[in-house]
Amino acid sequence: MSDPRPTGSEPPLDWAAAARPGRRVGNRVEFHPEVGSTNDRARTALAEGAHDGLAVVADRQLAGRGRMGRTWLSPAGANLLLSVGLRLDLPAERAWWLAAGAALALRAAAQDAIGPNATLSVRWPNDLVTADGLKVAGLLIETEIEGARVATSVIGMGINVNWPRADMPSDIASGATSLVDLAGEVIDRVALLGDLLAALDVEINGIEAGTSPQVRFQSASWLTGREIEVETPAGRLAGVAGAIADNGGLVLDGPTVHTTVTVGEVIRVHATAIAG
Repeated sequence: MSDPRPTGSEPPLDWAAAARPGRRVGNRVEFHPEVGSTNDRARTALAEGAHDGLAVVADRQLAGRGRMGRTWLSPAGANLLLSVGLRLDLPAERAWWLAAGAALALRAAAQDAIGPNATLSVRWPNDLVTADGLKVAGLLIETEIEGARVATSVIGMGINVNWPRADMPSDIASGATSLVDLAGEVIDRVALLGDLLAALDVEINGIEAGTSPQVRFQSASWLTGREIEVETPAGRLAGVAGAIADNGGLVLDGPTVHTTVTVGEVIRVHATAIAG
């Protein structure tokens, strides 16, 4: 078994090797040693007429961000930071399918990378987690709606790949881990990118053909049956996480609440799942 710690002296990676010219998603890979934000770069590239499906990859982001405006921290040369720019024509009510499909693609590629050592699930709305809830990756989807249609979307992903948990700041390590720790060996980031783009291509093509990812997204959900607390624009709600609703929201049941949360942040997960 190889040392799970990156050496910091790996030769330059051939990121273009992950591109597949005949495929929509990832037909071209644009690499930057350093960029403000891969999402911003992908959006700019779309506006400048770049290929539909362009994947922007960076070793370091100066202004990386996650949901709710959070800063995304990542050491240079250890993780996989990418954004894919897409031109679309989807009904606006299906916009959430993009996040669900991207999460499923991310799960498939990451699971293949670590093998049977651990099982990964999706924590609504956009995190990839281990069985004990440690975050491995996150998504940031930014869409442009024109009229009642999704015109463009930028799918941003950040994956902890070769960043050992022991090297993470304590405030991050308390709730996160990485693929290198789960696999027990260094992960080939270019191969991971290729697998991820291939999986995302399948998901996007299915979505545009009208195939909903809802049932598979539900099956991959880590929260189902767990007692949780969710911060929403209307205040904090507590209850048991249920199904993924038709609009992509999370059904929440409790003694004083039965609702579907469409915008919110899970701020606490109780240790014991509810059977049933």
